[in-house]
Amino acid sequence: MHQIKKDGYTYDVGPTLVMMPEVYEDVFKFANKNPEDYITMHRLEPMYSVYFDRETLAHYDVSSDLVKLNAMLEARRPQAAQGFYQYLSEIYKRYQVALNHFIRRPFRSYRDIYNPFMLKQAYKLKTFGSAEKMMNKYIKDRDIAQMFSFQTLYIGVSPQKGPSLYNIIPMIELLYGVWTIKGGMHAMARGMEQLLKDLGGSVKYNQTVEEILIDNKQTQGIKVNGQTIKSDYVVSNADFPYTMKHLIHDVKAKGKYTDKNIDNMDYSCSCLIFYWGMDKSYDLPMHTFIVSKDLDTNLKQIFNGEFIDDASIYLSIPSKGDSDMAPKDKDGFYVLIPVSELSTVKYAYDDTVIDAYKENALKKIERLPGCDNVRSEIVSESIYTPYDFKEKFNAYNGATFGLQPTLRQSNHWRPQAKSKTVEGLYFTGSSTHPGAGVPIVLESGKICAEELRRDEPSDGFT
Repeated sequence: MHQIKKDGYTYDVGPTLVMMPEVYEDVFKFANKNPEDYITMHRLEPMYSVYFDRETLAHYDVSSDLVKLNAMLEARRPQAAQGFYQYLSEIYKRYQVALNHFIRRPFRSYRDIYNPFMLKQAYKLKTFGSAEKMMNKYIKDRDIAQMFSFQTLYIGVSPQKGPSLYNIIPMIELLYGVWTIKGGMHAMARGMEQLLKDLGGSVKYNQTVEEILIDNKQTQGIKVNGQTIKSDYVVSNADFPYTMKHLIHDVKAKGKYTDKNIDNMDYSCSCLIFYWGMDKSYDLPMHTFIVSKDLDTNLKQIFNGEFIDDASIYLSIPSKGDSDMAPKDKDGFYVLIPVSELSTVKYAYDDTVIDAYKENALKKIERLPGCDNVRSEIVSESIYTPYDFKEKFNAYNGATFGLQPTLRQSNHWRPQAKSKTVEGLYFTGSSTHPGAGVPIVLESGKICAEELRRDEPSDGFT
């Protein structure tokens, strides 16, 4: 949730799209504060546009207004609408089970899930099929099925491999809307910083954490810039694999997360992102997805580490959510391409590769309304590659969404908030339970706070 400011343009580095707005607001409400004093959100309509890159460009505006959505579905064919509502009914039931029994609770021990009640709830989730297979089962129209299945890439997993439960993502968009925050997603980070200060806390920047200090299976504090800061409790929100491999030096304290096991885990995809300052304004929505001619091959190449011959792209125009994020009468473009993370990729992200991906993106954007001359309209450019996400944010392998949320890396199989080997040590972030995506990571922070409070309720936590 970092931010780039360059040549009068402002961009969010990573997340751009707000889902589950109540989760953002809850951060402030839990502290008895008014969210509107910290962040300003508004709902987008339409949520986004989707284009299928064919000889004739197929275009859909995806709305969370049921009347508009139904009109779009029926325009394809009534069977598509019927299958869509069957999918929505089925996934909503699973979502309620997941929300009540999995997403918002920790798994300290196997007994927390291996008991009759929880096993019954797990059975209701029906997680063994892939997201793609479930969507194809209910929705026979290929465009509509793909339109509501690629969203698993929001959390870095392919719909071909991700459990069918992750079809809750498009459901959440449709039932609760897609929103934006004035000032971009980074405004949420600033709001949380201000909340911490208002509650008496402080933030220290530009401090290199070198080690989490552990003695006899008990946290002692942290080593920062060569200095020791003593504490009985440490919460690490660095990427969990990075924490285990680089911040915990006590081999016994790593438990099952040895360096070798960390390297052998499955990681999400990464991103190649172009941030372009444009010399004009465009009649486009804030969010646009352009799906490649062969999405199946596109997805396989991402997760097999192959060069992507025809990559799908996501275009965000932050100035459509907040005009202050670009100069007057101009727009900034955020162009994201899902790519392989560094342990999987079979090529280097060098200038030749970056230029090839840039050319692919430009060719696709040129087909959008009013974008014929987009090449000549770029006046400013910044680029983030998987190397940047690794070096600047300690994202392990440059995997921007952390550990892949495969079946064997979800729920009780995913790293938990409370360390199982060290007292006083806690974790939060996208590689921990319940997973990736900003609202889900906020839930992980809440779980982490409650776990710490559960261990030391008399220590001033209320």
